[in-house]
Amino acid sequence: PIFVRKDTLSSFQWRIRNLPYPKEVYSVSVEEEQRCCVIRTTNKKYYKKFSIPDLDRYHLPLDAAALSFTHANNTLIITYQKPKEILAAEEQLQKELKKIKAANSGDGDCKTQ
Repeated sequence: PIFVRKDTLSSFQWRIRNLPYPKEVYSVSVEEEQRCCVIRTTNKKYYKKFSIPDLDRYHLPLDAAALSFTHANNTLIITYQKPKEILAAEEQLQKELKKIKAANSGDGDCKTQ
């Protein structure tokens, strides 16, 4: 199985390819004390623990209600909705990046040797 993180604007998302079992076999849960998410299968064929470093960075608790998963095309897709604190921080970062790009875009006459 191949474990890949692909975030969207409103959520953190992980995709695990090459998992052929039906959706009913999977169990995705949150372990509060270890600050991680756990994927298990009832047939004991796959087990994975992973943390969400973005939540650790902002010292935010894990919320089991924000975690969901689906299964399609031999891929398990796990989605964790971003908390509003992280959404606000990312929006602020985008504003800062736009300011930097606007300041650098006026310098057009670079001399090359």
